[in-house]
Amino acid sequence: MAADKQNDVKVSLMEENKENLPDGGLGLEILQIIKESQQQHGLRHGDYQRYRGYCSRRLRRLRKTLGFKMGNRHKFVGKKVTVEMLSDNRYLLLVLMEAERAWSYAMQLKQEANTEPRKRFHLLARLRKAAKHSEKLEKLCESPRVDAKTKLEAQAYTAYLTGMVEFELQEWKQAMEAFNKCKTIYEKLASAFTEDLAVLYRQRVDEISPNIRYCAYNIGDQNAINDLMQMRLTGGGGGMMAEKLEALITQARTKQAATMSEVEWRGRTVPVKIDKARVFLLGLADNEAAIAQAANEETKEHLYETLLAECRDTIQAVKEELKTEAKQRERSSDGDTGKVSNLQYLHSYLTYIKLCTLVKRNESMAHTLQAKLKEPEADENKRGPRPQDLIRLYDIILQSLAELSTLQGLEDDHTFQKEVSLKTLVYKAYRCFFIAQSYVLVKKWSEALVLYERVLKYAKEVQSKAKSLNNSLKDLPDVQELIAEVNAEKYSLQAAAILDTDEIVEVPQQLVKDNTPLCDHLETFRFDPTLVGKQPSLVQFPPDFQPIPCKPLFFDLALNHVAFPPLDDKVEQKGKGGLTGYIKGIFGFGS
Repeated sequence: MAADKQNDVKVSLMEENKENLPDGGLGLEILQIIKESQQQHGLRHGDYQRYRGYCSRRLRRLRKTLGFKMGNRHKFVGKKVTVEMLSDNRYLLLVLMEAERAWSYAMQLKQEANTEPRKRFHLLARLRKAAKHSEKLEKLCESPRVDAKTKLEAQAYTAYLTGMVEFELQEWKQAMEAFNKCKTIYEKLASAFTEDLAVLYRQRVDEISPNIRYCAYNIGDQNAINDLMQMRLTGGGGGMMAEKLEALITQARTKQAATMSEVEWRGRTVPVKIDKARVFLLGLADNEAAIAQAANEETKEHLYETLLAECRDTIQAVKEELKTEAKQRERSSDGDTGKVSNLQYLHSYLTYIKLCTLVKRNESMAHTLQAKLKEPEADENKRGPRPQDLIRLYDIILQSLAELSTLQGLEDDHTFQKEVSLKTLVYKAYRCFFIAQSYVLVKKWSEALVLYERVLKYAKEVQSKAKSLNNSLKDLPDVQELIAEVNAEKYSLQAAAILDTDEIVEVPQQLVKDNTPLCDHLETFRFDPTLVGKQPSLVQFPPDFQPIPCKPLFFDLALNHVAFPPLDDKVEQKGKGGLTGYIKGIFGFGS
């Protein structure tokens, strides 16, 4: 409530200090005030009850500030805002808030009327009340004290609420006239004022346009249905108009469903006797085309959800018929229980559509998240997408594919089973890739490298099996791009693991079993924390002995056969001294 009071002060100051047009002294930015209030107090999330509470509190504060009390705590005394009181633009704001409070209550009742139809009467009463307050605001703005811009905005606001009342009453001609009046005024205002205000007026025109075309269609303009379908693709016509448009499409398909009697799927023709199934199958191609032509991801997601909801309702209707058929089979003894019945096969076909749609929706969401993952984070405080989000999406896809392989009537369809198996391998590879990326974020290099190798294994297996199933790969993600991305990520991972010296890297035992130096495995990457330590094992020192060629040995075989000349005359003969010479030699006499 403190925030509400601050907003009131800001708005009041803005309204008191703004420049007014020369023909009046009072002005009120009606559309700007209600849009800002709605966005700040619940309508961004469709919470009309919260917005109604805000309008009530603001009314109470305005009455207290202006001294415009409705009696006291003991007695209620009704008062009306008159032209003579218009000395302050807050009196206009008071009537505007009364209209907004009644309108928000009507929209709240409209949400509740889906389950409680009796609330529709109360809804119409509150809408009429809101239109009555808007007419009162328009009469007050006719005073010469109010500027021309505020008069025009009051007329447009009154025309908008009057059109809403006539729209709910299905008075299409009166509703169309009121909406056209509102649209004309806002277009003129958009062309006469600054760009900031013109954006608000154009947004209101875009909101009104689907209602005008819907009224034109109900009056008899058959060309309007094409414009409504195009608006559905671009995301136009939210809220009440979206429900009307879906009902209109269903009604058109129901008229065409009478001509549809059977459907063919995987070589078997099945009669379709359930009206709900006819309507759904007739509009299946249109829904798929609408999803393919969707302008943005938000619209595509809405169309996927609509298609899935219709499919679930159709499957439920077929299940009810299956229960009746099962009871009839129990009563009759001559039933062929071996073959899958037509109704059961139709159920399998609808389940196949539902599961395939789930796969496509999650794959579309995965592509969007992948694109956001590659973008740099603009705000560090804001949590962006993570690989874990993609892992969850691929888990759902794999679960849907597992259910596809167990559909009744397709157990012996080997081609179908091979296609499902191939798709499972592709999505397993992508799931494994993002698990590896999540490990990279927490610097678990070994686990990430092993998972990247697993991705390559899955991808090569897909390529080997895809040769016989070429048609099955056209709707699947490109495996070749995944292989190239994995190879690039592996090199980045290896570099990051080497540079990361702050943490001890857990080395798998199978990668390092000995103390082989780096020079002996240059062609193979290996986690080895000792390479960046103080004693890296780069080469073996001292090196091992290696055999080398030695000098040849020469043997002189001819020497044994050579006769040398005698040398006796050249050699000096020593005399025989005997004992006397020996004694002389000892004592040195002979020296």
